[in-house]
Formats: sequence, C-alpha cells, structure tokens
Amino acid sequence: MQFDINEVASNMLAAIKNSVKDDWKKVKEAATNFLQDNKSRLGLLANSRLSNEISDEDFLARLGDEKKILESQLHAIAILSKVAAQNAANAAIDVLSAAVSKALGIGIL
Repeated sequence: MQFDINEVASNMLAAIKNSVKDDWKKVKEAATNFLQDNKSRLGLLANSRLSNEISDEDFLARLGDEKKILESQLHAIAILSKVAAQNAANAAIDVLSAAVSKALGIGIL
C-alpha cells in the first residue's frame, strides 16, 4: 500500500471540517495552514513507522504529541471551544493513524 502524505493531509482536513461543521468557514484558512505547516513532520513520523524505524508504541506516543500540537494550534482560533478543538484534533490524527495502519496492512494501531 502506498502512503501519500498529501492525500492523508487532505483527508485530515476533511475530518476537521466534518468535526467543526457550521464553523468551517471560520476555521478553514487557519486549519489548512496548520496542516500545511505540520505536513512534513507528520509525513516523517508516518514514514518512520512504515519503514520500521520506530515501533507501534513510539508511533502512538508521537501521535499523542502531534494531537496536542494540533489541538493547541486549533485553540488559537477563538471560535472553537476546547471540546471542539479536541474533537477536531482527534478526528485529524485518527485519519493519519488509520492511513499508516492501512499502509502497514494491519488493523488500526
């Protein structure tokens, strides 16, 4: 299975959009910029797991860190409540985790 960080980032953005629903117009530009800024780091993390440079345990720990980073970035958008920012970050990171799991040919990490 091929892993394409551009496709995954696009799917992560769609997950955020779905999570914030009515507030999407207010957060679209900032959320897009955050994911663009984070994309190379997320791609490096995913590729490190796909090439077995890091274990599932390390990958999941780093995903937790990335979730906190994205959540903090989303908090910068005043319109989002803490719960909405957490939900949006969770949805986006779940997309990345599922894509890596699919590329590895295993169940969800």
